[in-house]
Parts: sequence; C-alpha cells; structure tokens
Amino acid sequence: MIGKYYRAAKQWGPFAARTAFYGTISVTLGPLTREHGASLWAMRRWCRASTKGLSIAVEADGLENVPASGPFVYVTNHQSIVDIIVLGSVLPGDYKWAAKRSLFKIPFLGWHLGLAGHVPVDRGGGARTAAQVIKSFEGVLSSGKPLLIFPEGTRSETGVLKEFKAGGFYAAVRAGVPVVPVALDGTYDLMMKGALDTGEGNVRHVKVRVGAPISPLSSGKEAKRVADLRDRAQVAVGDLLRSIGGRVEPFGAPGGEARVPLEPSAEAAE
Repeated sequence: MIGKYYRAAKQWGPFAARTAFYGTISVTLGPLTREHGASLWAMRRWCRASTKGLSIAVEADGLENVPASGPFVYVTNHQSIVDIIVLGSVLPGDYKWAAKRSLFKIPFLGWHLGLAGHVPVDRGGGARTAAQVIKSFEGVLSSGKPLLIFPEGTRSETGVLKEFKAGGFYAAVRAGVPVVPVALDGTYDLMMKGALDTGEGNVRHVKVRVGAPISPLSSGKEAKRVADLRDRAQVAVGDLLRSIGGRVEPFGAPGGEARVPLEPSAEAAE
C-alpha cells in the first residue's frame, strides 16, 4: 500500500506542478491575447506535457474528419479521469468542454476553466439545472466555438460504452450543427474509476479515432430529432470504439423519444 501511495505521489506531484505552471500562463496572459489564445496554447501544452509525463503514447487517426471551421460538437466515450488530457493532446480546435462544477474550484485548473469559457456542470441537479447547462452549450456553439461532451454522463465503471444521455444533443439540434463522433480506448486500463494512479510500466498506448460528422435532421419534432441524432451518434461512437479494440454493450432500439427529464450529457473528469 505504501508503494501505491509513493507511485501516486511520483505521478501526481509533477502533474500538479505542470497544472500550476500552465494555469498561471493561462490566467495571466490569456486575457491579453486575442480570443484568449495564450489560454488555448497553455491547455494544449499542459495536455501534451501531461500525457508524456504519465508515459501515455496517444495514437490518433481520422483527424481529417474534423470540420475546418465553424461550431460543432465532439461526442466521445468516457473511460477515465485522464481522458481529457488524452483528447486535449490530439483533438484540434478551440473547443469548450463540460466539467464538474467542483473542478472550477481547484486552483489554477479551475481558474483556467472559468477564464477560457468551459461549461460547469452540476450532476443530479434536476431538469431545470440540466436545461441551464444546455443553454450554456448553445451559447458556446452560437459563439462559433466547438463543444466537447461525454454523453454517457460519467465515466464507465467497466470500460464498456454506456448508453448516451440526450442533453448535449439538444444543443446540437437547436444550433443546427453536426456532431463529430470520437472513440478512445486504453485509458480505462490505465486508470479505472477509483484508482490512485496510472499503474506501473513504461510507455502505455491509447488509441483515439475520429469519425465523419453527423448532421441533425432539419425537420420534425425536436424530441424526435434529438433522439435520432443521439442514436446515430451512439452507433457511430460504438463502431469506432470496436474498430480500435474497445467494448460496447447492446442498447435499446434506435429512434425512440429523447429521454426526460433532460440531463447534463457531459462530464470531463471526476
């Protein structure tokens, strides 16, 4: 047990130092640069330095599928707390992601999240809170920025893809923007829910695959359009995940009504 705590300290001590360093750059130089460009640079450097520091090698393909401009929604599965640094090291665009509100209280990290325009999410807040989160998602998209959501709602306890919630897809339908399916595999084996650290070993490999954009239907009742987009995104992410060795459980028949009450559909890390 002592060995586990020592290993965790060796991994997360430098991680905390990197977070403080790049967070300081973000909050001091970000406001002085156009569209907080210094904050975006700091986030990218933090993610890449952190994956390297944790000996994580990220293999990404399909990046040519990412729209070159305009708002869209990245839709990805969620296996581990390290997903955000993995995705941040390879996914292009000044995207905003949804994070637990408690993360906004962490020095440096939370300061960056607030300054850069990421979206705080309260889990279990009910339909009214969820509707407010969706409004925030719409605000990101209306500003011309991409959004990243984890529509499973929280990390998978088994590494198997879980059923998607509808919340974030309301924002995509209302804004009339495509969703870009993304699958990642390998982070669950590195650090499953409840683990103290990413384990022992040399370089650990994680795969990320990006699929073609999926556009929402342009007509019909909103709930049906949301359900349709959610279901097609679920299938796309599942197919991508299987193609890189991940596991997917069977879901109900596609095309049903959107789930109610509306639930926040994204969470960055716990």
